[in-house]
Amino acid sequence: MNTRSRSVLVLTNSSDVTADAVLRVLAARRVPVVRLDPGTDLHAGASLTATYRTGGQRGTLRTSSRELDLTAVRSVWIRRPSPYAGPPDLDGQDRRFAASQAFWGAGGILASLPGAHYVNHPWHNRAAECKPSQLAAAQRCGFHVPHTLITNDDHTAREFTTHQAGGTVYKPLWNTPYSVDGQAQAAWVREVRSHEITEAVTACPHMFQARIPKLFDTRVTAVGERLFGTRIDSPDLDWRYRQDRMRCSPIEVPRPVSESVARYLAIFRLTFGAFDFAVTADGTWHFLECNPNGQWAWQPTETTDRIAHAIADQLERGHDE
Repeated sequence: MNTRSRSVLVLTNSSDVTADAVLRVLAARRVPVVRLDPGTDLHAGASLTATYRTGGQRGTLRTSSRELDLTAVRSVWIRRPSPYAGPPDLDGQDRRFAASQAFWGAGGILASLPGAHYVNHPWHNRAAECKPSQLAAAQRCGFHVPHTLITNDDHTAREFTTHQAGGTVYKPLWNTPYSVDGQAQAAWVREVRSHEITEAVTACPHMFQARIPKLFDTRVTAVGERLFGTRIDSPDLDWRYRQDRMRCSPIEVPRPVSESVARYLAIFRLTFGAFDFAVTADGTWHFLECNPNGQWAWQPTETTDRIAHAIADQLERGHDE
């Protein structure tokens, strides 16, 4: 089959402006693209069918404007699709049942397209989103990893905090939706002192980390073998808190860091990764985390444009044939 005629499937929500940046590049290259938000579109007229038998499989995606042969998909970009929530006209356990079946059924079909190149594969994303797994992999890859404790024991947490001469920060292990009086709340990275740690820690595991005396932060966006470094100067401990106060500029990624990034991507079988580091005055890059599906369109325009083209290159190429 002619690779040029095969479609790119983009799984994301309808308001994802980051995806739009890549879709414009693919449109300019005349690469056929189908955009789908399976969590909502399958309840709004779209249909997904797959058949499996000895010797092969077939599948079809139908939307209001397209019919796509799933064996003719060259690449799948897993961006930011909506959660599988079930049909809105169902309630309670019926909706939960439908949502679960959609996740394992539709999600399973879209994760198993023969011959498709995934950026990234959803199962690889899920494995790489786990903070303990990230830290373990970072150690194996040669990154400088801050002293970190994950525990639900309040005594251990207080003892850890007491022994961090430069201070301790708390970080959530997952960005869980949380609201107070109907208002969405965010759990930012914050400094914590031993006297603030109570028995509430026993409710679930908490992550505490030695505070890095950083000079600035960096974001390294990896797309295959291509790395795009951005220096972030912010007055806040967590630069995401007030992004209007931060300043960004391009920065060269040191060779030891780039080599560790390559090893890290290989461990989790990722094509894309958004790495965050804290850089100290001696030039050491301390690994903080890697979001396998991180946002990147907030960076300087030139960097954003280069990342968009790098992702488009991956999707257009598909698997090397």
